[in-house]
Formats: sequence, C-alpha cells, structure tokens
Amino acid sequence: MKKKKPSFEQAMNAATLWCNAWEEGTLSDEVLADRIGELVDSPEGARGFFVISLSGEWTLMDRLPDPIIFQLRKAGEMVVELAVKNLVMSSAMTVEHKRKKNLGHLAGSKKVARRCIDLLRLLDPNQVKIQLESVLEGTLKGEGNFVAFFKVWQYDSEQKTEISRNINAVAIH
Repeated sequence: MKKKKPSFEQAMNAATLWCNAWEEGTLSDEVLADRIGELVDSPEGARGFFVISLSGEWTLMDRLPDPIIFQLRKAGEMVVELAVKNLVMSSAMTVEHKRKKNLGHLAGSKKVARRCIDLLRLLDPNQVKIQLESVLEGTLKGEGNFVAFFKVWQYDSEQKTEISRNINAVAIH
C-alpha cells in the first residue's frame, strides 16, 4: 500500500511539531531523521520541511545530526536543488532587506543563507557542484537551467552578485 504524500501545508505543520519535539528532547535524532525522510520523499513535503527548518529558531539546521544528514543525502537531487534555490532566494533577499533597512528580515535571510551553505557542504558533492554551476551560468551568462527561475524573480545585478558570492562560499571551508 502506497503512503499518501503530505501537502506543503501538512509538511510545514509536521516539521514544526517535530522540530519542537526534537528541540525539547522528546524526539530522538533517529526518529526525527525517519520523519524527515518521509517528508523529503516528495517535493511538497521537502519544500514544507525546508521552509520551516531553514527559517525557524530551532538549532536543528545549525548542528545537523548524522542520521538526518543521511536522510537528506539519500533524498538526492531534489534536496540539493531545494537547498540551492533557498540559498539563491535568501541571498537575493539580503540585498532587498539591506535596501529597505529592514534589519529583522535581513538577519533572517542571512541565517537561511548560512544554513543553506552549511547544508550544501554536507550533501552529495557532485550533485551540489552541478546545481551550483548551473546557478552561476544563470547569474553570470544568462544561460542554463536557472534562467527561467531568475526571470520569474527578476533579480538585479546586485542581487546576482550576492547570489554568486554565497554560491562560491559553499566551496570555501
């Protein structure tokens, strides 16, 4: 029997509950990893998990336990692509928040970007390299798989520079 995949909203709600329980110490690393594995098995589930975990106040994404890293790596290319897109969007938003002098949102976007950089360093290096090179092609040459993504969001040159800077930070340890 096939399990029903969670909606985006269901995934966000589940991720919130599980991150709270993990932070409180009532959910082990292994059980949380299993739950995350179920979420990242579908695009909507993975998106919901990352919306909550990357922007939340929990320390999960700041010190990912090995069982969770295993589940995220196992999910493969979809997780890499979502982490890259979150890095791109949060990088662009840091520029926007600086312009508007919105320090609270700026701090949040910087936190998400930092967490994405750290996460990408833990995922499959070959998949990460392919995705990051594709982003750089889009920002520097206006070519590749991310061109449509950039057109939708209409990032300007300053935002693309910040995106490129953070993309390059993934490779620097």
